[in-house]
Amino acid sequence: MIKFGTGGWRAVIGDGFTKANIQLLVQGLCDKIIASGVQHKPVIIGYDRRFLSDIGAKWAAEVFCGNSIGVHFIYRNSPTPLIMFQVKQEKAYYGIAVTASHNPAIYNGVKLFTQGGRDASLEVTDEIVRYIENVKKVHCMPFEKATEEGLLTVIDPFNDYIDEIMGFLDKSAIMKARLRVLLDPMYGVSKTSLQTILLTLRCDVDVINDRHDTLFGGKLPSPSVATLRKLSTMVVEEGYDIGLGTDGDADRLGVIDDQGRFIHPNEILMLLYYYLVKHKGWRGDVIRNIATTHVLDDMAADFGYKCHEVPVGFKHISAKMEETDAVIGGESSGGLTVRGHIFGKDGIFAASLLIEMMAVTKKNLSLILKEIYDRYGYRVMSENSYAFKSEDKERLMKILYKDRLIPDFDVPVERLSYEDGLKVYFKNGGWLVARFSGTEPLLRVFAEMPDQQQADDVCNRMKGFLGI
Repeated sequence: MIKFGTGGWRAVIGDGFTKANIQLLVQGLCDKIIASGVQHKPVIIGYDRRFLSDIGAKWAAEVFCGNSIGVHFIYRNSPTPLIMFQVKQEKAYYGIAVTASHNPAIYNGVKLFTQGGRDASLEVTDEIVRYIENVKKVHCMPFEKATEEGLLTVIDPFNDYIDEIMGFLDKSAIMKARLRVLLDPMYGVSKTSLQTILLTLRCDVDVINDRHDTLFGGKLPSPSVATLRKLSTMVVEEGYDIGLGTDGDADRLGVIDDQGRFIHPNEILMLLYYYLVKHKGWRGDVIRNIATTHVLDDMAADFGYKCHEVPVGFKHISAKMEETDAVIGGESSGGLTVRGHIFGKDGIFAASLLIEMMAVTKKNLSLILKEIYDRYGYRVMSENSYAFKSEDKERLMKILYKDRLIPDFDVPVERLSYEDGLKVYFKNGGWLVARFSGTEPLLRVFAEMPDQQQADDVCNRMKGFLGI
């Protein structure tokens, strides 16, 4: 029952996400750790505010300690990037976060991190699954006993994490700007971290949706046009310079500009790459996945650098970042990382850089974004997720990947790629991606074209062609 997707293992609470499965997963990881001879290093464990996250983290800790593997247990709910940061800081071999990130409230799961504070690669998770399949017995030690015997240590890396982010920022410029910021943690875990950073830098900060609610206010804890409507309205009505929204575990960011417009994650990547290279003088390439804007390609070429395309899954972005020493890497779903920080997504760090960008340039996001589009051209995305019955998946996979059939898009096709699902490259510079979600029973169909009508049209043609 335990299968890792692009963002770790996730399952419905009480169905797949159970104490037995959590402890089975951890026992498989313990067996791998012992076989690799790296059991001398503690494992970092953290959790978010989801239902059973704190308890699930303790269940996991009990198995590590039952296998005589030490645990450094983060003592309160924490952003996933903070946990990844601590893995990097301690040079730990492994860390885990009990979270289902931006999934619906009925889900929970486990994200696995490896050396350097990065998402575990497909090779690592596949190997763990093989160990899980051969588990004969799960070894446990009660949480309290593990603490008494010194196998489990409670830690608080909050200050170190905040200090690292602050060290990247132009603090003087931000202090002088005195920006008004409205923060929406979406009932997740970003409030303390972001509020601490922004208040320290003399921003005027207000917060909405910050209470502990395991149902996330009845909404999907993922920043989007639909879920950030209240934030958008309040930014305009009350005159804030920017609205910031983070997903459930704070590794993804959503932004509302001064005019109340939702800034797409593609645009966040464009803004930050543009700022870091043009205004801060950083040098280097940019990384994006197959479903992220090609404006980055044009921007990189204009600066004399290259945009590298990788499959979906932040582990691929992390690996390419390390290989190329790129300035920034990210994805259209709202996650990004910047050179010198962790090799994983960090919505808190990204939000802080946007604040710095506004302070240094003395421009609101809407003006900077207009500057970018005036130079590189305007493009829009159509993003769709289609549910399907389990018995239909084989039929859909046959059409897409075995027979390799596509509809008549009424737009000239340049080439096809099957590196990760199907990607259609059109001769007008647009593209369409059709791939199965790694965490939910959904087919994702995304397209980027010069206008919304064309983007919607090619997606609808694909949907009709597949009969979903």
